[in-house]
Amino acid sequence: MIGILIIAHGQLGESLIDCAKHVMNKQPPQLAAIAVNTNDDPADVLPQAQALVEQLNTGDGVLVLSDMYGATPCNVVIKLLSGHDVEGVAGLNLPMLVRVLTYRNESIKKIVEKAVSGGRDGVVHFTKSGCHHNKQS
Repeated sequence: MIGILIIAHGQLGESLIDCAKHVMNKQPPQLAAIAVNTNDDPADVLPQAQALVEQLNTGDGVLVLSDMYGATPCNVVIKLLSGHDVEGVAGLNLPMLVRVLTYRNESIKKIVEKAVSGGRDGVVHFTKSGCHHNKQS
């Protein structure tokens, strides 16, 4: 099973984990979050993140999710990537998290695809008359 680590601003990671527990009606295993606050130095966050990656990796790899590409949490994620058993995806939202928790027994490459599609497909414009998906080809 692929471990999942969330590195995000403030309490976003823990909040999304709480929401995912509610949606899935269970506590997902091998799931952790690190909160990055305004005054945190990325160099101080990195050792904690490295330790959690080791703890969450039971042999199938770890997917590290971040809220916003280019921000401090994502910069920490970049330093964790190995290209082999640690992958990263930015743009974290609840549909993305639920999707990766559902498909985490797939390969690390497949779960990256599921994360991106879950995040993208979870963004929907809706009105009283229904949902309007804007699929790009």
